[in-house]
Amino acid sequence: MTSTTLAGPGSPSGSPGSPDPSGSPGFLRSKLGGLPRPFWALWAGTLVNRVGMMVQPFIGVYLIESRGMSLAAAGTVMTVFGAGSLISQVPAGWLADRYGRRITLAGGMTATAAGMAALGASSSFPAIVASMFVLGLAIDAYRPASNALVADLVSPADRPRAYGLLFWALNLGFSVAMVAGGWLARAGYGWMFAVNALTSLAFGLLVWRAVPETLPRRAGRTGPRDGDGDGRSRDGGGLRGEGDRLRDGGASPGDRAGAPRGGLAALLGDRLMVVYCLISLLYSMAYSQAFTTLPVAMSGSGFSTVDYGLVIAVNGVLIVVLQPLTGDWVGRRDPGTVFAAGLIVISAGFALTAFVSSIAGYAAGVVVWTLGEILTAGLPGAIVAILAPPHLRGRYAGMYGLAMSGGAMLAPLVGTHLLTAGPVTLWLTVGGVNLAAAAGLLAIRPALRRRAASQEA
Repeated sequence: MTSTTLAGPGSPSGSPGSPDPSGSPGFLRSKLGGLPRPFWALWAGTLVNRVGMMVQPFIGVYLIESRGMSLAAAGTVMTVFGAGSLISQVPAGWLADRYGRRITLAGGMTATAAGMAALGASSSFPAIVASMFVLGLAIDAYRPASNALVADLVSPADRPRAYGLLFWALNLGFSVAMVAGGWLARAGYGWMFAVNALTSLAFGLLVWRAVPETLPRRAGRTGPRDGDGDGRSRDGGGLRGEGDRLRDGGASPGDRAGAPRGGLAALLGDRLMVVYCLISLLYSMAYSQAFTTLPVAMSGSGFSTVDYGLVIAVNGVLIVVLQPLTGDWVGRRDPGTVFAAGLIVISAGFALTAFVSSIAGYAAGVVVWTLGEILTAGLPGAIVAILAPPHLRGRYAGMYGLAMSGGAMLAPLVGTHLLTAGPVTLWLTVGGVNLAAAAGLLAIRPALRRRAASQEA
């Protein structure tokens, strides 16, 4: 791992510093220091890309107002987009493991820019559907490579903080994009497509120029492509022995000595990873209700879209203000325990929503589940990094992305069905699903600890 950091002059690499609420350099080091420069290039690119991600939030309005589509037709087009994003995750993870993190991320961003340009130029329904599908394939293809890069570059103790900072960049950028996108839409939707394409290209170029290849070496492989930028191996301690058993939380199937498998069979053979993905699907399906069913439920209770916008803005403000302050604290604690605790807090926030009838009440529910979200922010990626053999980090991240995308796609179907039985049924069920996910995490926590110990041995 590179020793070049942004920890400040004279500070040791990876030193968290002394937490100091006075705003001293020691306090800043504990939140931002000790992370390698390539990580900050990835972070900056993520922020730039998300600031320019203006088309996606306004695509429904664009299709209806600018292209004259009906609500049903626009819904079909957006479903095609979601399907493309869903099926891209595992292939993108394979590409990141086979050809490298850097080229996969840069290629995905280049394809995203091309997809944006094609969508902006498309006028017929078939052309728009085709462009949306291609854009869906490309737009999130960078995620497995990005997650694998963090695992390659950052030490295990600092990974929750690093993933949390990426989460913060996504939310900060999205907040800016929502405001800027609204203004650009007034000037003409073409400006939104152009800015989105340019920021995607900027992200890809920044990673290509400033981030070395980190693809780890497997047994029997040599050459600079299989190490980091200077050819050093990042194989995390080598491959494990046949005596390790998955049920004991030790090495995964793809990490056993001489194991040639590296595809879907290796992932599905890792029962701990499969269980974690099922837990993630439940969590994603429940959490996504805040952005799919909550506005529908509020509308049914007589509130406007402006009211929903004000309520959900509380989420973004709290994340931007508080999330960077928690990363070092979370990194010093057991990830399974903190993740489960965060899900319990999220559960309480959604359950509270079942009993509110005012803007203040809805906002209070958002405050509670956002605090839980802040606790969990950097942990999903850190847990995937614990589970994955170094040479399969892209594929494991892709499988996790598939689970999260699947949960998000199921959310409106499940949520609207539950809403027909009433808001109380909806929100208590959502809270219960989060509790089930928390219970699942606590159940696999010992196995996660053993897997982490086996990789550090």
